[in-house]
Amino acid sequence: MVLVGIPSSNVPTQGRVGFTDDLDSSVEPGELVVRDARILVAPDTPPIDRGTVLVRRGKIVEVGTNVVVPPTAKVIEGAGRVLTAGFWNTHVHFTEPKWRTRGRYARPLLEVHLHDMLTSRGFTTVVDTGSDPRYTLRLRRNIELEGWLGPRIYTAGPGLYPPHGIPYYLRDTVPALLRPFLPTPSNPRRARRVVERSVARGVDLIKLFTGSYAEPGTVRPMPEPIARAAVEAAHEHGRPVFSHPSNLEGTRVAVRAGVDVLAHPPDQTAGVGEPLIREMVDRRISMIPTLQMFERTVSTARSYLQPIYEVVRRFHELGGSLLFGTDVGYMPDYSIDDELRALGGCGLSPSEILRSLTTAPAAKFGVGAAVGTVVPGARADLVLLDADPLEDPRALTRVRATVRGGRILHRLP
Repeated sequence: MVLVGIPSSNVPTQGRVGFTDDLDSSVEPGELVVRDARILVAPDTPPIDRGTVLVRRGKIVEVGTNVVVPPTAKVIEGAGRVLTAGFWNTHVHFTEPKWRTRGRYARPLLEVHLHDMLTSRGFTTVVDTGSDPRYTLRLRRNIELEGWLGPRIYTAGPGLYPPHGIPYYLRDTVPALLRPFLPTPSNPRRARRVVERSVARGVDLIKLFTGSYAEPGTVRPMPEPIARAAVEAAHEHGRPVFSHPSNLEGTRVAVRAGVDVLAHPPDQTAGVGEPLIREMVDRRISMIPTLQMFERTVSTARSYLQPIYEVVRRFHELGGSLLFGTDVGYMPDYSIDDELRALGGCGLSPSEILRSLTTAPAAKFGVGAAVGTVVPGARADLVLLDADPLEDPRALTRVRATVRGGRILHRLP
């Protein structure tokens, strides 16, 4: 995990399911071959035509045009198709009631839900930016330690909210008895304590509502000293911090507190101009556009959407790092078609969109040597597409097969 100002040696990489690089039960122990595909090694690397990838014990061991296929290997035919690294969705939620399923039939039901929402769409790694850790951590353990079919999950657990600033829309999703337990630290000391408890519980990142919609149209900012204390505590433990900014003041608090990722662009954009956007870029803060979510859940009005697009467009033009994320789980629509269209509308080229799905998030989480590219030594997180996304980004929705750690999570006939 790469954090602004945090040495990578401070980041724990062992002993936590979300970050371990060891082979576990989610890794296929045998050999797998994807044969005769056009291989997109990385978004900015020349492709290999009619190439083959050999996977052994969950890792890529050979890539090229003269790979010998072992007679005992499982083979996925890639002729006429395109192979790329597994996709990341850096903004998801496991808050729908179905994720609380337990009992005898939990595994088949939850594997179907994971397939529908994520792995059939090419997502091999996801970042949960807010959920009940009782359920999400259990789901992750089931995937990593018991071999359930699903993506790699990084989780924030519950977010931290401003004092008296729990978002109004959570009133419909969080039971009334639990709302008083949502963390709304009133001073820096309490903010640090909340972060320490979350880290001890096993979360991989911290989510701050630096600008929270306490009421429709009314944003309550998190006091900057509270936000800064939370960020400092998270960084001491090597955890990145995501921010929900909402407006100018929430964005300023996020930037000054030193967060690592804006989980959304601000949707109240008044005052969010070039100097602040440039400061985000200079501080190496990444941004998750979630443009489809704004359109689907807030408003389709051009007067509302275009200023958000403009913030994303300018951030991108100035060299800011964009990470792909859809807010799926909060947003009930699992498709990514409109998100791809919106990113193109913000000026991203096909290779830049692919970068936001692969190498950019892998680099942000400090695992770029392990995932995000199709090279020997990398984890075998792969997506086989029916067409070339560098020619038309809509090909990213035409997923033929999804492989994580050498295990086939999704495969069409």
